Amino acid sequence: MRRRLPVLVGAAALLLAGCGSEADLPANLRGASAHPTTHAAPSASASASGSASAAEQEDVPLRAGERFQSIRLPAPYTPTAPEGTGTDDYRCFLVDPGFTSDQLVSGVHIAPDNAALVHHVIVSKVEPGDVERARELDAGDPGDGWTCFGGAGVSGVAGGSLDDADWVGAWAPGGGERVMADDIGIPLAEGTQLVVQMHYNLLAGTGTDRSTVRLRLSEAEGATKQALRTMLLPAPVELPCRDNGTKGLCNRALAVADVKRRFAEDIATADLLHLLCGPIEPGPVQSCTRPIREEGTIRAVAGHMHLLGRAITVDVNKGTPQAQRVLDLPVWNFDDQGSIPLDEPLDVGPGDSITVTCTHDQSLRDLLPAFEGTQDRYVAWGEGTTDEMCLGIVLMTER
Repeated sequence: MRRRLPVLVGAAALLLAGCGSEADLPANLRGASAHPTTHAAPSASASASGSASAAEQEDVPLRAGERFQSIRLPAPYTPTAPEGTGTDDYRCFLVDPGFTSDQLVSGVHIAPDNAALVHHVIVSKVEPGDVERARELDAGDPGDGWTCFGGAGVSGVAGGSLDDADWVGAWAPGGGERVMADDIGIPLAEGTQLVVQMHYNLLAGTGTDRSTVRLRLSEAEGATKQALRTMLLPAPVELPCRDNGTKGLCNRALAVADVKRRFAEDIATADLLHLLCGPIEPGPVQSCTRPIREEGTIRAVAGHMHLLGRAITVDVNKGTPQAQRVLDLPVWNFDDQGSIPLDEPLDVGPGDSITVTCTHDQSLRDLLPAFEGTQDRYVAWGEGTTDEMCLGIVLMTER
């Protein structure tokens, strides 16, 4: 099944987010301390997968009206890269939590069973009207789940809206349980099911995985919780070879064609992003600016890149007297992707803009085992662990 622009955010995984984790909410959003975020420079000893186990944390006790419900992948799954895709397996699993009434999610803890193989996990909601489509996708692919480069392919899950992604939770290296304050929740309607998108990085070796997602739930009826939403900010990656050569995969057209082939893209996400963000301008620093369309309050921000990432920032109203930086990671650490709370929540709305800026560095190929034996290539947005992404993840409440 060919993928188009709306599914690009499912890869972030961050997703990735894409990627990225939604851990470490600020004090007024969480019920207890979360995983502390640290940032260290990449080193030659970094693992081939760039992944690490989630930090060990003490469980936050259940609060009044809450209960835990755990869901697991249907059975142990052995990741295998589909033919021609290299070293990555994106697999989506449909799970039915059996909701017989409307629920509110006030905490998410994603526990990879085989963290060495897991690049990211994204849990998305499948609205009741979309469940049949998800079942068809599951039935159409042998074994449990289905291949889902880019996104799950279900309406409402395959990326959804960039301004309001359908994420329930996410895990990336450095992520842990996200516990929200008493007045915050993610609504899930009766009959909602979940898609768990697993990105497996086979550079770490082989093995099976049966990851678990634990939800902290309460009944929605009569509740007055404030809804939390996720805004996704993708930007292009246009990183030339170090000698600025154009032969072989140092040629952008050939490199993008290779990504299209490996991940069954009808039109390359690397090209479509420029419809959103502006013309192609090769270089190590790339950015994208989008308008904010709805009023909200920014509470926490995360970034997602891969192994060639050096730095990432997110700015509100960049280049104006009202500019405010809401994320500043001058030294990117792939193994710690938890969200970072704002010291003071920031109100935004129509008339404001938000910009994500990423810096990537080809010289990291010389340090990281994942690139051992590889040559420089033109690097554009791609799904694989040794491809690259640039993604800001903004957690907002309504106001």
